[in-house]
Amino acid sequence: MSQDDFDNRDSSGDQESPRPSPRLRGLLGWVLIGGLVVLVVWAISRGFAESSELSRADLERLLGKPDALDALWIEGNILHGRIKPGEYRNEFRQADFTVNLQEREVRPFIERLTQNPELLRVFRDPDEKNRSYIPEDPFFWQTFLATALPLVLVLMIIWFFISRQMRSASGPGGVLSFGRSRAKLAKKEMVKVTFGDVAGIEDAKEEVQEIIEFLRHPERFRAIGGRIPRGVMLVGPPGTGKTLLAKAIAGEANVPFFSISGSDFVEMFVGVGASRVRDLFRMAKESSPCIIFLDEIDAVGRRRGMGFTGGHDEREQTLNAILVEMDGFDTNEQVIIIGATNRPDVLDPALRRPGRFDREVTINLPDITEREQILAVHAKDIRMDESIDLSQVARGTPGFSGADLAAIINEAAIRATMLDKSAVEQDDLEEARDKVRWGRTKRSRALDEEERRLAAYHEAGHVLMSLALQPHVEPLHKVSIIPRGMMLGGTMFLPEKDRHTISRKQCLGQIQVAFAGRIAEELFCDDITSGASDDIRRATQVARRMVCDWGMSDRLGPIRYAANEDQTPWGAEVYGPKEHSDATAHDIDEEVQAIVNTQYQRAKKTLEQNREALRLVAEALLEREVLSANEVKDVIGDQRLVTADAPDAEAGPAS
Repeated sequence: MSQDDFDNRDSSGDQESPRPSPRLRGLLGWVLIGGLVVLVVWAISRGFAESSELSRADLERLLGKPDALDALWIEGNILHGRIKPGEYRNEFRQADFTVNLQEREVRPFIERLTQNPELLRVFRDPDEKNRSYIPEDPFFWQTFLATALPLVLVLMIIWFFISRQMRSASGPGGVLSFGRSRAKLAKKEMVKVTFGDVAGIEDAKEEVQEIIEFLRHPERFRAIGGRIPRGVMLVGPPGTGKTLLAKAIAGEANVPFFSISGSDFVEMFVGVGASRVRDLFRMAKESSPCIIFLDEIDAVGRRRGMGFTGGHDEREQTLNAILVEMDGFDTNEQVIIIGATNRPDVLDPALRRPGRFDREVTINLPDITEREQILAVHAKDIRMDESIDLSQVARGTPGFSGADLAAIINEAAIRATMLDKSAVEQDDLEEARDKVRWGRTKRSRALDEEERRLAAYHEAGHVLMSLALQPHVEPLHKVSIIPRGMMLGGTMFLPEKDRHTISRKQCLGQIQVAFAGRIAEELFCDDITSGASDDIRRATQVARRMVCDWGMSDRLGPIRYAANEDQTPWGAEVYGPKEHSDATAHDIDEEVQAIVNTQYQRAKKTLEQNREALRLVAEALLEREVLSANEVKDVIGDQRLVTADAPDAEAGPAS
């Protein structure tokens, strides 16, 4: 049901009588205008023809040829005549004519006509020979139409366009609709999403279950005297299913569902957003019990008093209206407000207090079990091969949101279709996962032999280092030197489980694996390239967080040295003043450098001990371009792999 349909309901709730569609009404209007234009053109042309004045010489010629005349009549001192169709009309170039007689000429002229039998035939009435005949004169009506119809036509065109503009102005986006809410209403029979369509986030579904029960059976809560939370704030990263959960709540509760984005309230004119808020809540109260879903509420719900206009800008006016409607004098408990944001830190405290958004439901990125459930939900309408293993895909997608997982299933279906397959296979899912994470393969990017060799040894270094450091780093999944996205190659790992914490040994192992690609270039290619820039960035970031965030430095101790982050009014992150001295900052830099250098030397020593295995893997990559973990082990074969010691917990110098 559209917004206009909702506003056009009569107070009795009865359905309106059938009305022509706007397209049909517009077509009829244009047809009417076209007909009037044709009529005006005809009337003007006829009027010009009727008003042609004939000279005395031409009149005398016509009177001498009575067969050329169809009718003659006199009105006052004006002689009117009509010429028969044919050569005479072409000769005089007109159908009707007039001659202006003087008053003293009228009587003699009538006598002249009556004395001529041929002229009397066209001047007298054939049925009444003794009465002067004045035929029906269309001239008056043609003159009237020629003068009045243009004015009527102009007025009708003006009325047509004004009424059209008024309709569009009062509709969504129109000039007169500034204060109208842009919320989309989905009636309860139109909301088809239920909890069965929402995989994972079981904890979040349990938290909102009581809201559903209240909307279904409010009398149970009123009997005891309990008050249901008036608002629920859904918080979580993008793509985790906040909007889908809100729809499922409405579907489970079987109530109308209003949906609007926070940005739809804000306009350049002050007061428009507040008016839209009031209009939205008015409509919601008329449809109660119902749910209002405010998506991206941080667009209007940011902390007040931090703007540039002294606290009276449009956004703050809109926020004040929301606060009053949620918990003011005229509050309707039958309206439940659900907000969604991925920036709860910037919201105004008054918005998050009890009585407004009473409850905050956090929706985190799905774990491995939830990822498999989400994949199964999106795959239920896709023809899958029987050998598909969704658990393997779930293992290889840590940090993926529900939207990312849906994109994987869709990309796999598209790939299978383009390859003329009858069903989606496992390799389609693998390729779709890599495409979503790193981008599509770019086989058209031409790499010369030297660049391919550098990429092969770079990726082989990551592979050998990850195998040598097991079980302190994630297991290898596959390695490729096919350009993908911004990368010339990539080494991919397959975590055995989701990790919510990370140990110091794992951090040091990640640093060694990151530097292994650069070390392999140095050992086998006699040079280093810029291809390791991202590896260096990640290794440095891990080392600095070990020192500043996680207290993993024995030299500096378990103290947080990271700069405090703050939020500007427009949402940008800025760093506040340092809470440590310059001497401490120098010590931090030295400790980060010591960790990085130590792990670099340890990784270099390990790769030097496995030169032959690294060479075999690089040569296999140059030949095949893609190797799985099992294929890497087959390539190494009987070559004894020298494993590295556990990453040094002390992070001291290499021996």
